Amino acid sequence: MKNIFRKLAPAAAMLAMATMASANAQAETLTAGVEAAFPPWAYVEDGKYKGIAIDAMRAIAKDQGLEVKFKDLPWPSLIPALVKGRIDLLVTGLNVTPERAKALDFTIPWWENDDEILVPKDSDKNLITAMCCGATIGAQGGATQFKWLEDNLASNDKVGVTLRGYEDYVTAIADMLAGRLDAVVTSTDTAEDFIAKGRPIKIVGTIQQNQPQALAVQKGDPKKLLGKINAGIMNIYKSGQWAEIVHSYAPQSTIRDIPTSMPAYVDTYQGDIPGYTK
Repeated sequence: MKNIFRKLAPAAAMLAMATMASANAQAETLTAGVEAAFPPWAYVEDGKYKGIAIDAMRAIAKDQGLEVKFKDLPWPSLIPALVKGRIDLLVTGLNVTPERAKALDFTIPWWENDDEILVPKDSDKNLITAMCCGATIGAQGGATQFKWLEDNLASNDKVGVTLRGYEDYVTAIADMLAGRLDAVVTSTDTAEDFIAKGRPIKIVGTIQQNQPQALAVQKGDPKKLLGKINAGIMNIYKSGQWAEIVHSYAPQSTIRDIPTSMPAYVDTYQGDIPGYTK
């Protein structure tokens, strides 16, 4: 009998270790960084995270058997937090750019945007007067809209505009309505969301960008998340769940084909794309 127990003991120990390892793997929860002041993609209402990106990430996690929790960070902190591994992925309306592609790895793009020029509803500003000749324009600091305004307008003395950066667009819109800005430039879906929610603002012009948006993971994908997230994106898109999520927050939006345009400067869009088959 003692010999039997001696033979069984190592096997039991190995089984216990395997069970513990499996439990630990199941218990691992991914931390998704969000900017919870960026409707309709991510925001907080009644103490709960809501938005297109939030609900879509929950659906992707369920589809792929992942656990995910959300961490709200100011926009300027999100990319550095991902680069340093303080979060596992970035889930928001993140534009794909050459600069960001050097520091992050992108999932397949699930959206595409232009930018809109917003003014107060009672303003007599138009596309031209809102963007030149002494106008003060607001945009989110570090966002692609801010960089475009900086490169194309603010740096040109002949245009004569003042550019102000904000931590989020909620504050920028409030400042515009208080008379401290002449215009705000933001993405199409964000502009439409503010208008749909009754903000007394209007669109006076569009800056055509065709800017793809995606989720992001650390460069090199050390946790091997791209395959699962890409597969999850395609599954919720093909099932119609993606359209349901988008229209629950933005009924006026047109559903783009996924993936949208995939720029050649993004490493993860070249060759075999993890989790994606045409």
